Amino acid sequence: MDPDVSALRSIAQTYFDAAYEMDAEKFASLFHPSSSVTKIGEDGNASVTPIATWLAAVRNMMAPKQQGFERDDQVLSIDVEKDLAVLKVKLQVPPRVFTDMLSCLKVHGTWKIVQKVMISNA
Repeated sequence: MDPDVSALRSIAQTYFDAAYEMDAEKFASLFHPSSSVTKIGEDGNASVTPIATWLAAVRNMMAPKQQGFERDDQVLSIDVEKDLAVLKVKLQVPPRVFTDMLSCLKVHGTWKIVQKVMISNA
């Protein structure tokens, strides 16, 4: 397997683990410090949240693992173009199912998520 694809699959697995455990530090290890999270807000407008703010919110969330929920994680696609990649993943954080597009850049030889764009169907 291509080493970049292998590294990106590893990021996806750590990402799934972090979501299941709601582990902000595990998430933080994957994201570049200048990254952000973009989603459609409850008002219907796009909102962009700096990663530090998003991680603070994660620290206050109840983990699906603590609630005894089953995992349902999927890597839908991995698209690599030199030092740029997009991971499309689907995961469950009950009661919602999220589809996330994780834009990644290889920074100093290490893949980092630089932008998370997400949508959920509750």
